[in-house]
Formats: sequence, C-alpha cells, structure tokens
Amino acid sequence: MTPAFRPIFVVVLLILSVATAMAADTLEDAVAAYRKADYATALRIYRSMADQGLAIAQFNVGLMYDNGQGLSKDEVQAMKWYRLAADQGRSDAQYQLGHLYYKQDNYAEAADQGRADAQSNLGSMYAEGEGVPQDFVQALMWFTLSAAQNHKDGIENRDKAAGLMTPAQIAEAQKLARGWKLTAKPVQ
Repeated sequence: MTPAFRPIFVVVLLILSVATAMAADTLEDAVAAYRKADYATALRIYRSMADQGLAIAQFNVGLMYDNGQGLSKDEVQAMKWYRLAADQGRSDAQYQLGHLYYKQDNYAEAADQGRADAQSNLGSMYAEGEGVPQDFVQALMWFTLSAAQNHKDGIENRDKAAGLMTPAQIAEAQKLARGWKLTAKPVQ
C-alpha cells in the first residue's frame, strides 16, 4: 500500500467500524441506555427502530416525547408515535393515547383488548358520563372485567357501583361482562 492511500484506508476503516457499531444497536441496548438515563442514546436507537415500524420502539419514542426524556416534552409527537404503535395492536400505546386524549375511543380500544387499567378507566367514564353518555350498566360491566383481572381500582369501583345499582341493573351488567369477547390484535 502506498503511503498516500494509508490515511484514506484508515478513514474508511474508521467509518466502517462506526457504521457497524451503529447497525449493531439492539432493543436491549436502548433499554440499557434508558435505564441509565442516557436518553439521547436510547432515543437514537428507539427512533431508528421506530422508523422501521417496530411497534415497541414506536411506543417508547412516544413515551419519551410524553415525558420529555432526552428532548422537549411534546404531546403532539407523543400522540403520533403512540398512534403508530397502537395501530399495530399495542394496548399500552392505546392506553397512553387514552390518557392524552381522554376520549372514549382510545380507552375503549385498549379495554377491548383486555387491558384492566383501561377497562377500569372506561368504566369510570361511563359512571361519570365523561366523554360518553352516562350508563351505570356499562360502567359496572367494565369494572367487572377489570376486577376479574384483580385490578385494584376495578375491584373498588365495581363494589361501589354495585352498591348504587338495582338488582336488575347488576344482572344486566354481569350478563354483558360474561358475553364480552377479547378483541386483541397481535402485538409486535
């Protein structure tokens, strides 16, 4: 090798080694960086994977925007990334959207997939008539489903709601709960 090509060769090797190291980043590397509060590294890795369509990475990018970790808090960006993950069936992303939107559609989506906390929250919305028409039968149905998974709030809410309802309303809610079917999508 001629002396003139030696510096070029070294630069090419350096570039290739950096590119290889970056390509070798894994989900585990992102998790490790996040746990160490190295949010810039975690975000870089998650974002790369999220851009490729990996739902868990999309959720984590949304979470980082939502919490302002490694970047400025940005609910619009958080919703964008949560929605991408939610559209792939991630109930945790659907639940987070519910927190951001506080609309029935988002809690309902996560609740329909069997997420106990979303079921309890959706029940509360029906009990209070927030974002949906007030319906104690629907509220008790969702509380019952949540309680069946030993969700603390679901159990407490179920017991409180049942104490305020007629036997006929309770029977109807229990019938609906027994007839409820999980609509889970595969989670990536």
